[in-house]
Amino acid sequence: MTLQEPTRPGISNKARELMEGINTDAGKDNIWVRTQMNAPSQRAWFADPSGTGTKGTGRVAIGQLKSAPCRWRWKEYKGYLDRLSRIAAEADVPPIEFADRQSILLTNPGLGGRLQVTNTIRCAISIYNPGDIAPAHVHSPNASRTILSAKGGYTNVEGERCEATRGDIILTPNGTWHDHGNEDKEPVIWIDMLDWPLMEFLDCAWVDQEFKPGIGSNQKSQATIQTNGYSEALYGNGGLVPTFVSHQRGWGHEPAPYIHFRGDQIRSALERLRKEAGDPHEGIQMQLVNPVTGKPVFLTLNYQAQLLRPGEETQLKRETCGTFHVVIEGKGKTEIGGQTYDWEPNDIFVVPNFVWRKHINTGTSDAIIYTVSDSTLLRSIGQYRAQGKDKAGKVIQLVQ
Repeated sequence: MTLQEPTRPGISNKARELMEGINTDAGKDNIWVRTQMNAPSQRAWFADPSGTGTKGTGRVAIGQLKSAPCRWRWKEYKGYLDRLSRIAAEADVPPIEFADRQSILLTNPGLGGRLQVTNTIRCAISIYNPGDIAPAHVHSPNASRTILSAKGGYTNVEGERCEATRGDIILTPNGTWHDHGNEDKEPVIWIDMLDWPLMEFLDCAWVDQEFKPGIGSNQKSQATIQTNGYSEALYGNGGLVPTFVSHQRGWGHEPAPYIHFRGDQIRSALERLRKEAGDPHEGIQMQLVNPVTGKPVFLTLNYQAQLLRPGEETQLKRETCGTFHVVIEGKGKTEIGGQTYDWEPNDIFVVPNFVWRKHINTGTSDAIIYTVSDSTLLRSIGQYRAQGKDKAGKVIQLVQ
C-alpha cells in the first residue's frame, strides 16, 4: 500500500495576499515579511552578457541604488565654477567662510541625488580665488586633489607643502591633517576625490577642524615643516626607499607617504612606454602605488593613468568595480553600455560596474586619462572580476 501525501489546504494561491496583509501591520514595527525571491539590483556578471547595467526590480532591489553611465563636460561645469568664483570675490562673507569650500559636487543620475559619482566615490570640483584658504582639517575618508588649472595653489599635508600645477595628483590619506590655499594671481581649480560614500555606509565618516597650528603664520593653516618636493625627494626614485625616516603620515593604516605625484612626471613615464604594445583593453597604463608597500596608494581606491595613441581603439572590457575618469590631454570617445560619450580635456565620465566599455582616441595626438576605481577594495574582499572581448567578440576572463 502506497502512502499518499496529505492534501494541503487550498490557500496557496492566496498566500502572497495573506502575507502582504501581515506586512500592513508589520511595517509599523519595522518588519517586512518576505513575499518574493531575493532580487538584488545587479544581475550576476556572468549571466548578463549584454553588460548594459540593467537594474533589477522587486521589493529587495528597490531599496538598492546602481550608478549609471554619465559624463560631465568641462564647457558646461566650468560655468558654474566661474559663477561661484564671482560670488566669492564680491561677497562680504565668501562661501569658504560658511561652507568650508567653494566647490560643486557631481551627482550620478542613478544614485537618487546622493552626493556621489559611484556607489563608493564622491567627486567635488573646487575653485579657489587668490588669497583663499581652506582651514586645516582631518577626516576618516581618503582623499586626493587632481589639478585642472595651469597652476593649482598649494596643499599642506602633515606639514609638507605641495605646490601644484596641472595634472598633479596630491594625496591626503585618512588621518592626515591638511589645508589648501591659493597664493597665485588667478583662481585655481582642482578635483577632490574621496571614498566618502563608503565611509558613510560603514558609519565611520567624520571630520575634525579643531587644529592647533602652533607657530604657523596663519591660524587656519599648518606650519610648513617640509618644503615643496620633500616626499618626492624621499620616494621618487624608482626601486629605492629611504631607511632613515618614518614612513608614517598621520595616524592612518599604511598611509601613502609619497603624497605628490607630478603631472609632468606621469606624462613622461607614459610617453617613455608609448612604443610598447600595451594592454588591448587599456592601452599604455600605469598605476600609482605606495612605494613602501608596493600596494595601491589607498586601501580602498586605485589610481591609474593611461595613454591612448592617435587612432587607438581598445577592446571591450567590463569590471566589477565602478570607475571615474578625467581627461587630462587629447580627445576621443568612450562607449559605455552601448552609448557613446565623446570627450576632451577636463571632461569627466563614469563607467559603472559590470558595464562593457571601450575607449577610442579620435585625435591626432596622445590622449591621457586618469582613473580612480574601488577595485582595491573589491580585490581585498575577493570580489574583483574582469572580462574582456577579443577582436572576434569572444568573451575572455581577464581576472576571475
